[in-house]
Amino acid sequence: MLVLVAPGQGAQTPGFLTPWLDLPGAADRLAAWSDAIGLDLVHYGTQADADEIRDTAVAQPLLVAAGLVSAAALGDITPGAVAGHSVGEITAAAYAGVLTEDDALRFVRKRGLAMAEAAAATETGMAALLGGDPAVTVPHLEKLGLTPANVNGAGQIVAAGTAAQLAALAEDKPEGVRKVVALKVAGAFHTEHMAPAVATLAEAAAGLTVADPRFTYLSNRDGKTVTGGADVVARLVGQVANPVRWDLCMETFTELGVTALIEMCPGGTLTGLAKRALPGVKTLAVKTPDDLDAARTLVAEHS
Repeated sequence: MLVLVAPGQGAQTPGFLTPWLDLPGAADRLAAWSDAIGLDLVHYGTQADADEIRDTAVAQPLLVAAGLVSAAALGDITPGAVAGHSVGEITAAAYAGVLTEDDALRFVRKRGLAMAEAAAATETGMAALLGGDPAVTVPHLEKLGLTPANVNGAGQIVAAGTAAQLAALAEDKPEGVRKVVALKVAGAFHTEHMAPAVATLAEAAAGLTVADPRFTYLSNRDGKTVTGGADVVARLVGQVANPVRWDLCMETFTELGVTALIEMCPGGTLTGLAKRALPGVKTLAVKTPDDLDAARTLVAEHS
């Protein structure tokens, strides 16, 4: 069984869209989306530097656009399931037919702007904790006033909170944690600091055309399968202020009998987690069009 997954914010790198523009129709699709959302995706995906694409309002639409372009390049495939990490859930929702591609880009543009505005209210951020036992790490984070915003499995938890709280964490790591790595994001995503963005997204969601998923769709909130399109969208709205439970998604992959995982562009993060948490599952990160042939082979073997 094959699962198709989409990465979240932080996966973008300068110029990562450049090779995709050579594929038939890709440049036209990106240009049309750029016009629809008032953001030059081609510029940001090919010429912008790391600081420019770190901007939440830029990074999120860029990631969804890249995921949809790379998924389309795979051809008409039928994965056993789809899922996405954080903003990658919007990519997965569009691929599963819950949202049209145009609606997905408009929605994620509003998401990025709303989250950027919420992040500007207080100096906040996120840091990845490598190693340790969640039973020890989570209470330690809560003692420092931090939120376990991403519970990613494979020995990784991402803490989020104010700059002062993150500084305290750097000086006082939980027992068993090998390293604390500051992430290149602009705010404490998936925490109470993002609550102002929820109302904005709820309003935006009211104008979406929604359908039920055509593939098995897994939610970050609890790793569960969601069968109704309206429920998917409701979860996308609340998700910005709720923790991401990717660990539970991977547990569900195991329960479903997943044998292969393909991560859409810009792949790497989720395949890295899967290699550690899902032994025996074949993984492939799609980074450039050069990876498509190997991806199609994996599709043929596991769909």
